[in-house]
Amino acid sequence: MGASRRQVLNWVLGVASGTLLGTLLFPILKYVMPPAESDESADAVTVAKVADFPPNSGKVVRFGNQPAIVVRLPSGEFRAFSAVCTHLDCIVQYRKDREVIWCACHNGTYDLSGRNIAGPPPRPLEAYDVAVRGEDIVLSHRSA
Repeated sequence: MGASRRQVLNWVLGVASGTLLGTLLFPILKYVMPPAESDESADAVTVAKVADFPPNSGKVVRFGNQPAIVVRLPSGEFRAFSAVCTHLDCIVQYRKDREVIWCACHNGTYDLSGRNIAGPPPRPLEAYDVAVRGEDIVLSHRSA
C-alpha cells in the first residue's frame, strides 16, 4: 500500500526542518567548541628556506599557530622572535633601512636582540632558537 499525501508531506517537512535546524546549529557549535589541537604546536618547525632570506632581510612566517619573524643579519646570521608586539599584539616587521624590528601600530622599535628600544612596547619580544639544516630554517622554543 502506498504512502498517503499527508505522510509524504510530513516526511518532506521533517527532512526540511531537520536540515534547517542543522544549518543553524552547526556554526553555533563550531564557535562554542574549541578547535582540536594540531601538530603545529610542535617544539621545532621548518619555517622557510635559506634562499628566501638574502643578507639584511626579514620575513614573518608561521611558527605553529603563531607568527614569528625571522631576520637574516648582514653578517648572514639568523635570528627569530615572536612577531607579536608586546604592546598591543600587532604584527611587527623588519626595517632593513634601520636594521630594527618595527611595529607600525604605535611606532614601537626592537633591536636585533629583541629588546624594546623605543616606543610603547613594555617588554622584549620572545626569542626563538634558529637552526639551519641543509637548506631549511628550523625554529624551536628556547629551553628554560
